Amino acid sequence: MRELRIRMLAGVFVVAGVLSWAGARLWNSVGTLPSVPLAAPIVLAVIAVVLLATALSIRARLKAQRERRPEAKGVDPMMAARAVVFGHASALVAALVAGMYGGTGVFLLESLDIPARRDQAIYAGFSVLAGIGVIAAAIFLERVCKLPEDDEHNGAGTAPTV
Repeated sequence: MRELRIRMLAGVFVVAGVLSWAGARLWNSVGTLPSVPLAAPIVLAVIAVVLLATALSIRARLKAQRERRPEAKGVDPMMAARAVVFGHASALVAALVAGMYGGTGVFLLESLDIPARRDQAIYAGFSVLAGIGVIAAAIFLERVCKLPEDDEHNGAGTAPTV
């Protein structure tokens, strides 16, 4: 599995933001702009917390294994792989959603004098921050689950021995 690329996530964020900003301008000229839900930053923050808790748990278990503690619980490779896949998917979706709410939030900055629009801009800003938190937690999880490089064989087509 490939590592998460910050450039790719930033590209998704920017493209989604620009399209969302343009869509918000168009939608507002035709009718009423849909609101940013209060649940958006909350859900993204919960996902970030789950990713961070998973990463910290795996890191603690791996540290206990390295130190050969008698009560050390092993890390199931399939569980770690599933966690990394969840992190990758969450980071991609968070970049897309944060870009979407970021573009909408930038559009809403034009009308902060209207209380309802100001609240929507705040929700959009918190959604962007929570999305960045999801991306940071996913990258941390990926780093925790990364296998160490095999210096002896340089990873040249040889299977690791246990």
